[in-house]
Amino acid sequence: MKFGWCATLERAGQLAAHGLDYIECPLSGLQLETAEGLEARIAQAAASPLPVRAANLFAPAGMLLVGEQQDLARIRAYAERVGEAAQRIGLQVVVLGSGGARRVPDGWDKQRAEAQMVDVLAEIDRAWRGSGLTLALEPLRRKEANLINSVAEGVALVRQVDSPIIRVLADFFHMDEDDEPLETLRAHKDWIAHIHIADTGRRAPGTGSYPYERFAALLREIGYTGMVSAECAWPETDEELAASVAFMRRMAEPAGV
Repeated sequence: MKFGWCATLERAGQLAAHGLDYIECPLSGLQLETAEGLEARIAQAAASPLPVRAANLFAPAGMLLVGEQQDLARIRAYAERVGEAAQRIGLQVVVLGSGGARRVPDGWDKQRAEAQMVDVLAEIDRAWRGSGLTLALEPLRRKEANLINSVAEGVALVRQVDSPIIRVLADFFHMDEDDEPLETLRAHKDWIAHIHIADTGRRAPGTGSYPYERFAALLREIGYTGMVSAECAWPETDEELAASVAFMRRMAEPAGV
């Protein structure tokens, strides 16, 4: 496994000092639909002291993935820009969470919204094929989204696209919040391409009471060797950050956490 942290580029130096493998940055920070300054933003990400290997916050401001205002032409053009920037930066995984952008509007048929999401994923597949980039669809807890709330639901959706580069993310926090069984990881092991973790209260891994021993054991059991990103509140002290990174590293060890 490779371990990283979700943060803005400004944190890259501090995270690198603690021995993390990569940083996961918000894609929105690149402002890919704004030409002015774009080259400089891409160059800054490519030159990060800690490699930017993953990105989240796929949908930019104003982009709706489902509903009457879905604009597939805009989504297609944006996906192409993401693919081009990703190759220059060295991105390997882009996370599609964007709960607001995929929110099913009142009065809109949920099955129709699911079909629209399949269309979105198909556009991303066409734009990224052969690039080495993978899309990880992120299920979100019911408090944050009304579409795709579990790993099982995410897998059911991406199966319809049937693409080797369209996969699912498993987020320990969202799974715990909605009581999704951890054994889901075993059942859908071939579809999981990325992991997000946090601890009680969405704080740093190792600071709470989440059942990390079971979670880590399942990751090892299914042979997961991909990236694991902490997505949580920023640690209150540098010592807390160091302890959390050490805790994360133990997830990959046979003895566990």
